[in-house]
Amino acid sequence: MAAARRAGAGGLITVRADSAFYQHDVIAAVRRGKAHFSITARMDAGVVAAISRIGEQEWVGIKYPEAIWDEDEQRWISDAQVAEIPYTAFTSRKKADHVAARLIVRRVKRLNPASATAEQGELLAAYRHHAIFTDSPLSMLAAESAHRDHAIIEQVISDLKDGPLAHCPSGVFTANSAWAVLAAIAFNLTRAAGVLASRFHAKARTATIRAQLINVPARIANRARSWLMHMPRNWPWQQAWAALFDAASAPLPAAA
Repeated sequence: MAAARRAGAGGLITVRADSAFYQHDVIAAVRRGKAHFSITARMDAGVVAAISRIGEQEWVGIKYPEAIWDEDEQRWISDAQVAEIPYTAFTSRKKADHVAARLIVRRVKRLNPASATAEQGELLAAYRHHAIFTDSPLSMLAAESAHRDHAIIEQVISDLKDGPLAHCPSGVFTANSAWAVLAAIAFNLTRAAGVLASRFHAKARTATIRAQLINVPARIANRARSWLMHMPRNWPWQQAWAALFDAASAPLPAAA
């Protein structure tokens, strides 16, 4: 499988493919269309060797205005370092198929250096590296940001696939259309609930919000004509749920 996504009017296409074979073919098609490509590079021996040649003084620190999700370490990160080096890909193929462009690398400190995989090797044990191969004319930081924007979009799509979109498609077009609208509404409401609940839930995946704040076992009782809801004892998310409840049930502000 291979996929390509155009980003804006700048002619940049972000490529996702399952193998180097498809990556080469998609990049070739992008270039024939006179567009630019940005592709996530696999951490193979050639990429690792290229990263190892980057001097320590060439890394530029960046701080994200909003934390981003590190899928490999399953945590949110708010800062990293970025560097780039010229790189030629697909050198195992005939020379006419070689592609020379830029290798832009983002690195994040590992929480546990001992967890470094054999792919990245001991030389890169202190950091987790994410490389993109691109011929983008943008500056290094702008090119890295443009590629990362697509990763954020893919995270949203992943969340939706883990939720309501897991039940699509049906055989009725109008039903799919209505379900997609409802899925978007549910996603946005869940994200809003997370923001109201706590700083942790503001950045949590929707499955986490559902498990910790929505799908909560509780007992409902009627006393003196009042409905009471008894929540779990020693519940770790009580404060977050209470903050969400107070915000959701507060009176609406007066109209201006």
